[in-house]
Amino acid sequence: MSAINYGLRGRLGLIMPSGNQAAEPQFQAMLPAGVSMHATRLKLTGSAEAELLAFAERVEEAAELVADSQVDLVLFHCTAVSTYSTELEASILQRIRSASGRPATATSEAIATALRTLGARRIVMLSPYIDAVNQREEAYFRAAGFEIVGSAGLAKTDANAMMAVTPEEWIAMALAHRDDRADAYLLSCTTVRSTDVADRLEGLLGRPVVTSNTAAAWHCLRTLGVKDSVPGFGRLLRDH
Repeated sequence: MSAINYGLRGRLGLIMPSGNQAAEPQFQAMLPAGVSMHATRLKLTGSAEAELLAFAERVEEAAELVADSQVDLVLFHCTAVSTYSTELEASILQRIRSASGRPATATSEAIATALRTLGARRIVMLSPYIDAVNQREEAYFRAAGFEIVGSAGLAKTDANAMMAVTPEEWIAMALAHRDDRADAYLLSCTTVRSTDVADRLEGLLGRPVVTSNTAAAWHCLRTLGVKDSVPGFGRLLRDH
């Protein structure tokens, strides 16, 4: 029988959109033994601007709830909201820290840190999003010092449609937007099945492939002081 994981090496708290079906299974696959995950949700299933902004309105309540499980770090885990603007990102993180009394990070911060660690300045950004979300995300990463050499979205408007995109479709999309100028590829969004094929895509593209979930898992592990190599999800988790 497998040992029960109570997080004796680290306890990670997630604040997630209610419609997210991918992040928890993927984190459970990526977190090494002794690191546990404890999630809470706020209402978000779509990608309209009003829905994204409403998701952040009750972040204090979510932060208090997840802090009750004695987590060591709180992750605000939504790419579209955390990259909405640097101002909103900073406000959300400050409010989480204040409400929970815990350190906090966000998907946006994790991705930027991961790309810098990989030495990637020029990126191809692929997502399931509508144009408005993609454009805000592009602006966020440009402001963070990255050059977007390619960008495309699938115009999916809700979490179920995003989750329905198959791993094979992510491979096809990435190969269709291959650009040898890129230092790395970012497959954005926390509720998609791109993490499944990140390792395989690196072999096909000859470049690092980062997803929202691989970046977030890696960043949280390193913030918690856990430096295990985690194979199977790309060179970020394996080598850094």
